[in-house]
Amino acid sequence: MTHPILEKYFSIKGAQPVHWKDGYETYIYNGFLYSIVMVTHVEQETMEELYEMSEHLVKEGDRYVATFVLSKQNKFLVTEKDQDFVLLKAPLRYAPSHVRFGRKLGKLHRMGRSIQKTITATSRMGQWKDLWSKRLQQMENVWNEMVREHPNTPFTKYFVESFPYYLGLTETAIQYLVDTEIDDKPLAQDAGTICHEHFYDDAWGKKYWIHHPFDWVFDHASRDLSEWVRGKYFRFTSTFHPDVEQFFGEYQTVNSLSSFSWRLLYARLLFPLHYFECIEEYFLVASEQKQKQLEEQLEKCLRYSTDYERFLSSFYHVARVPLRKYKIPTIKWLGKPVL
Repeated sequence: MTHPILEKYFSIKGAQPVHWKDGYETYIYNGFLYSIVMVTHVEQETMEELYEMSEHLVKEGDRYVATFVLSKQNKFLVTEKDQDFVLLKAPLRYAPSHVRFGRKLGKLHRMGRSIQKTITATSRMGQWKDLWSKRLQQMENVWNEMVREHPNTPFTKYFVESFPYYLGLTETAIQYLVDTEIDDKPLAQDAGTICHEHFYDDAWGKKYWIHHPFDWVFDHASRDLSEWVRGKYFRFTSTFHPDVEQFFGEYQTVNSLSSFSWRLLYARLLFPLHYFECIEEYFLVASEQKQKQLEEQLEKCLRYSTDYERFLSSFYHVARVPLRKYKIPTIKWLGKPVL
């Protein structure tokens, strides 16, 4: 059934609902994929920047990008039952069966890097240290409170016992980042580009591919590279090496990676995002079933923390990074690498 907004505001009748990706209401109509996005709590400046980035990729020849659609009233924003919405459309394109994923991402980054518009609201450039420090401080406050109250559930016991270790790992990530920004010099390819809030294998969809503006932030390309590697490691812990090597080989046929890029990428891998997300989600959800899942997830995270250390210590080798040539420092206290 067609969403009433499509017909009422955009004269689109008979659109068929399809699943593109969780969190998006998507329809097929006349050779295009349409997605309705609620933007009631999205800042105007953010939407303007996402629009500018989308239009830029169209001009650069991106075949998968979704663009904003004007309503019958010649407005991008429509209001229905006190909620604000926008509609985006992308060409109906199926995900390629054989794809050089690193190369595709490299092309997107190359196109995004040439945008002339100044991006501020959606930019994360140069903000990692402050964002990580704030996140760490918030979690430390919760931890102190838990210690005072004495943990009385398996999850809170895991949290109280494990946090000092992850605090240390986070401080290591922040220091590595700070040292990089002090000691190394960014090159032209280190300019900001269109990135994803969280990039992974299916970030553009499984059946259909869309480069969707509401997945984006403006950041250093190493953001996407590191999050793809992190996701690949956790999905294929024992077999990720060949995929990572191939991915970076493909990516670098389009964009070279400087020592600054590699060090930023590694700082993000050092930051234990998986741990933070697990803890933060637990204290936000009300469902006991979901809390139980997160408890099991945290227990697994702690059980394999040594393996993650080994992954970190082996990463530069797996990705074939010329450490001596680039004079890239390593973290000595990490576990023995798996080569």
